[in-house]
Formats: sequence, structure tokens, C-alpha cells
Amino acid sequence: MAHKINTGNVLAGLPPAGQPEELIEQLATGDAASPVRIERIVSHGHVTPDGEWYDQEQDEWVLVLQGAARLSFEHQPDLALTAGEYVNIPAHVRHRVSWTQPDTPTVWLAVFY
Repeated sequence: MAHKINTGNVLAGLPPAGQPEELIEQLATGDAASPVRIERIVSHGHVTPDGEWYDQEQDEWVLVLQGAARLSFEHQPDLALTAGEYVNIPAHVRHRVSWTQPDTPTVWLAVFY
């Protein structure tokens, strides 16, 4: 049985500024035995709405490929990220995006595992 090879460029096809929502694209997923999910997220000044927090079932490893962002964590200091920097967020660590560059796309690579 031949397996399908997928290719692409995570910096291609970036949406223009002014989009009402972040672009979230699923690039790859595992199966029930290996529940991994890889996403490309593109932000143009987008932030998590006030009062909302991410509280996820899986660990999340996030890399900023382009742009800059700041993450806020419940009970921990904020974290500024620029291109090339990453963070590993354990499951159930409440966090939110408190700032992304408004004039340039911030491109994230997120791996949920």
C-alpha cells in the first residue's frame, strides 16, 4: 500500500492583514494510538478575547516562525516570543495570546501531543 506524501510551505499563502479571525490550518494528524496534531496559525494582531483562557487536554509545543507574540499564563509571568523561539506548554496550563504583531503576520507552528 502506497502512503501519500504531503508537502507544503508554512510561509506561503499567508492571509492579508485585516482578517477578523486567526487562520488555523491543520497540517498533519496522528491516529488514535498516536494522537498528535500539527497546526499552522497565522495572527495579524489577533489576541485571545478578554477573560478567555486556553486549557487543553494535550501538551502543546509552539514555535514562532515569523513575527512576534506574547503569551500570558495564569499564575506565571508573561512570555515574549520572536521568530525562532518556542515554548512547551503542559496540558491544563491556562494560557492566552495577549499580543501579536499587528503590521506583520505572526506565523506559529503548534504541535499538540
